[in-house]
Amino acid sequence: MTDDFSAERYYDYSVPSSPAVSPDGDRVAFLATEFDEAEDDSRTSLFVAPTDGSRDPYRLTRASDASNPQWGPDGDRLAFVGARDEDAELAVENERDDEDDSGPVGGDGPRPQVWVFDLARGGDARQVTDRDYGVSDFDWGPDGDRLVVAGRDPTEADEAYLEQREDDGPVEIERLQHKANGTGWLDEVATYLFVVDVADRTTVRLDDAFDAEKGSRWPLQPAWSPDGDRIAFVANQEDDPDDTHVTHLYTIRPDGTGLRRETDAHLRLNAPEWSPDGSRLAVAGGDPYNWYKPTEAYVLHPGDGELSSVSGSLDRTLGMDGAPRWLDDDTLVSLVGDEGNTRLVRLAADRDSPERVFDAQGTGRSLSFLDVSGGTLAFRLDDPATGADVHALPVDALDDDTDDALTRISRVNADIVDDAHTPECVRVEWENSDGVTIEGLAYLPPDFDPDDPDPHPVVSAVHGGPMAYDDPAFRFDTLFWTNEGYVVLRTNYRGSTSYGREFAERLRGTRGDLEVDDVVTGVEALTERGWVDADERYLTGFSYGGITTAAAVTKSHAFAAAAAEHGIYDFRSTFGTDDNHLWHEDEFGLPWENEDTYREISTIDDVGNVETPLLVTAGEEDWRCPPTQAEQLYVSVKKQGVDSKLVVYQNEHHNIGDPDRAIHRLETLADWFDTH
Repeated sequence: MTDDFSAERYYDYSVPSSPAVSPDGDRVAFLATEFDEAEDDSRTSLFVAPTDGSRDPYRLTRASDASNPQWGPDGDRLAFVGARDEDAELAVENERDDEDDSGPVGGDGPRPQVWVFDLARGGDARQVTDRDYGVSDFDWGPDGDRLVVAGRDPTEADEAYLEQREDDGPVEIERLQHKANGTGWLDEVATYLFVVDVADRTTVRLDDAFDAEKGSRWPLQPAWSPDGDRIAFVANQEDDPDDTHVTHLYTIRPDGTGLRRETDAHLRLNAPEWSPDGSRLAVAGGDPYNWYKPTEAYVLHPGDGELSSVSGSLDRTLGMDGAPRWLDDDTLVSLVGDEGNTRLVRLAADRDSPERVFDAQGTGRSLSFLDVSGGTLAFRLDDPATGADVHALPVDALDDDTDDALTRISRVNADIVDDAHTPECVRVEWENSDGVTIEGLAYLPPDFDPDDPDPHPVVSAVHGGPMAYDDPAFRFDTLFWTNEGYVVLRTNYRGSTSYGREFAERLRGTRGDLEVDDVVTGVEALTERGWVDADERYLTGFSYGGITTAAAVTKSHAFAAAAAEHGIYDFRSTFGTDDNHLWHEDEFGLPWENEDTYREISTIDDVGNVETPLLVTAGEEDWRCPPTQAEQLYVSVKKQGVDSKLVVYQNEHHNIGDPDRAIHRLETLADWFDTH
């Protein structure tokens, strides 16, 4: 192991995301999330850089979080969403006009608003929106004079209820979906679209764009057409929006008239984008319930109601933030999950004939967060050995045999890459107990020779989802484990979504058998290769990885110790206490109608088989996998005398966001494995 790399290096780690290319393709804005040791907090800042790599990125924000960067149509302005202290100009106006205003209900601090940098003139960003409850999303109008924004707009009755809640009054809910992870108890406040004048901040609500009686928990994702005539958005306006994941694409005129539902497909739609000439819309669409099925790229002509898949024949799901983007009026580009990798495909707008492009990427690097404009692509490229950074690529170079035209824009983890061991990532295959070939990614510790190995301890890290997949990535926890001397194995078990529908759907309707077999046979295969010490095999996983970890230790004694993190272990008792009742109903039916199924898929009924020392973790405010699930598992195992420990992270949802807690998590896992 290395002596100079500890979990404390997390404070040196940065995560780039959300590149946005300027209209001329010459600049890219992007976000980077950094971790502040003094404040014990994360901060997401906005940067801008030339796409030719001629200058280092320039930091535009520092003191507050930024999100959703978008260039104005002329490329001279850059807008973003940020919860910053009120603009000085607005503060003076509000003090004069609203001296008696007590302010919005619901927490202290500034609300997220749209801010705009004038990059031609310089200076700080100007606040454009001033909504009491903030802004969740926005898009520029093509003239650059207006924005369309989405934001909550409570009625007087809503305000009275929110004030009751703030004063520790009772939570009163009549809607079916009563909670959501990261949000908490839900209310019935409607989110509307508003058109905002950039110069004078005059705001008009588009009343017809939303049925306030129905409510919605989906982002509206507005997209303004190039001719300025219509605004597209996504909404769930079914009879009971809480009992379905179906969303539709709508368009409306910017004066609030002419609302039209553009789709009639039974899909879950996201990320609408107009073609450059405004004649078509592209959108990502997936099955509203069966998320094992690949999410596809669709195109439609507004007004005809027909969605046409342009990627379905590929049998691959769209990748993370890889929704279709227009290259020109007839061609799109997208990211897809492709056998344990995320890569670029080119799509024809009028037919289903996808082409894999940018072959120079290879299989050892993966892409995410795609944007394109002005003949330039930008994306995050992960290379386990050299970091994760924003890169730019000319559209004309998509078919090149080399990556000579690829330009690295950022070096956000240069200090870590320069002075710590970064692991080699090796693809490995094995046959599971059913004779099915399974693939995984093995990250190797320092001085490890796979051809002449010295057996090492292994951490089998199981991905969540399960409708997800592992691809080559630059991750801090992998850096930590390999620098501690562990081999890290990430298994793409049956259910993983980058190997086609049939492979993913094998897991549908089951729990605890197929994926456990794939994970266990994976560490056994590495043991047979001589890579892994049979007495030092450890297992952990977060979310669905936690579910798999708990199931594995009820069925196998292959591991010296395990850590089930933020999982579900009793599917009957979690029904209605988490925010996933629609998913569980689709796969397993209703628990009072299918009691045997819920019992069979729940680990809690098999805890009598557990002999493996087990660490169990939870987020105190996790409403995706409630902490009561961790308590049940912990007490049930502890009651039988199995060495076990419970760690609950206060004020955390279904993640570990606070950097001190992220460090504590890694140190706790390392101590647990080291002890056993």
